[in-house]
Amino acid sequence: MKVRIASAAMLLAALLSACAAPAPAPSSQETAGALSLTPVSFQQLPGWSSDRLSEAVVAFVRGCGRILTLAPDTPMGGSGQAAALAGKAAQWNAVCMAARALPLGDDAQARAFFEQNFQAYALTARSASPALFTGYFEPEVAGSRSPLGPYQTPLLRKPNDLIQADLGAFSPEWKGRLLTGRVASGRFIPYYTRAEIDAGALDSQRLALVWLADPIDAYFVQIQGSARVQLPNGKLARFAYAAQNGWRYVPIGRILESRGALKPDEVSMQTVRAWLRAHPAEARGVMEANPSYVFFRELLDYPPNFGPPGALDIPLTPGRSAAVDRTFVPIGAPLWVATRNPLSGQPWQHLVMAQDLGSAIEGPLRTDLFLGWGKEAEDLAGHMRESGSEFLLLPRAMKTAGS
Repeated sequence: MKVRIASAAMLLAALLSACAAPAPAPSSQETAGALSLTPVSFQQLPGWSSDRLSEAVVAFVRGCGRILTLAPDTPMGGSGQAAALAGKAAQWNAVCMAARALPLGDDAQARAFFEQNFQAYALTARSASPALFTGYFEPEVAGSRSPLGPYQTPLLRKPNDLIQADLGAFSPEWKGRLLTGRVASGRFIPYYTRAEIDAGALDSQRLALVWLADPIDAYFVQIQGSARVQLPNGKLARFAYAAQNGWRYVPIGRILESRGALKPDEVSMQTVRAWLRAHPAEARGVMEANPSYVFFRELLDYPPNFGPPGALDIPLTPGRSAAVDRTFVPIGAPLWVATRNPLSGQPWQHLVMAQDLGSAIEGPLRTDLFLGWGKEAEDLAGHMRESGSEFLLLPRAMKTAGS
């Protein structure tokens, strides 16, 4: 999704003088010691023997389909121990090919596959805080191809003038640092905020893909990063994340909490949405307090039983895919999650795959679980904000691998 411009020298000069909207990603020196990995046995993973691991194999194989296309020397991500142990894309070929050969639906063989081919590592953060798990889902909303009747709030495609610059291309000390913005009068400046876009900053570009009936629905579609839009003719249109405006995500639940509108233990997607609906005069201002804005692309001829594509550009699997901070966790790697279901109070202990990223997912033990679509997934995702423990699975052949 990165945009190239003609003069690298001009861009570098602009970058050095620009005032960037978000704080850049931390450097490798800052992150190297933030996450520690301790080898553990699979018997030490809470609930390991009870999970339907054949379901996890399906998600892992989908991710392998992308990993196997990467350049052999592509780093899998992470920092410190995680980066060294995860190695390069070529070092995952053997486990990916072995996973592809497994029979479907066989939990025993799936469990044997992971135990024989992977080493589990308990993850601990330098802050000593437990892992934090939230959830996301694919909203289902009504919409129209034209701004007719109630359909007046657009989902926008990526603007032509939005540029994402990788500073690591200019100096190794800036590796992992990204800036998003636009060029104006020869200077690289922050991109438009949510409030500026709502006020019409992009209207002349005619970016609308589809129109929704409710600006609150549109806001939460942006937060989730995808949507299933039911059109008036009965057809289903699918939309997925394409880009973001570069501004740091600000949770409006936290804003309502700071104002005393919601108590700390009351904040959830459902209570925030209810507050916005109950206060229509204030809703737009509260939503615009989050300057982050997401742009979309339409998924054409996309199977309805597939989840939206994640950062690996493969379909996310409900309950088996997760968004992580790639600064710390290798993309594509399996993670054992031990937390609880906020609705039932029962343990939620499953193997998931790090197949997505998110602008709000920051930190060494921060994981966002993709929970599917429909009312049940919405209810669970909206209430999911649970602590727990997390374990990273890396191929045993990588135990002595360098970076």
